[in-house]
Amino acid sequence: QVQLVESGGGLVQAGGSLRLSCAPSGRTFSSSAMGWFRQVPGKAREFVAAIRWSDSSTTYADSVKGRFTISSVNAKIVVSLQMNSLQPEDTAVYYCAARSRLAFLPDLRGAGAYDYWGQGTQVTVSS
Repeated sequence: QVQLVESGGGLVQAGGSLRLSCAPSGRTFSSSAMGWFRQVPGKAREFVAAIRWSDSSTTYADSVKGRFTISSVNAKIVVSLQMNSLQPEDTAVYYCAARSRLAFLPDLRGAGAYDYWGQGTQVTVSS
């Protein structure tokens, strides 16, 4: 069983920063890409950012572009999401996800592209 474990969530004031991390646990597996999504109660899960390991290419939601950065921390095993200039509208549960097979970069913006998901970590931004 592959599990993804997120960490780094918490409470921060508007304008502040947080760094989320996601690491696999359980059996080892190789992923072709990893992504971050977020969800608030009553709304659909929303794409935030993704990274494809084959060429280290990244894609971001327009709402976070220029403020968030997705990167690999440990040779494609741990993925992080550096979040700067946080705003109250960034408040959500953040989930990391992993995909096993190769994919086109645009496809990584859809939740259905991923095979494994974490349990989520809460990020709350106060105004």
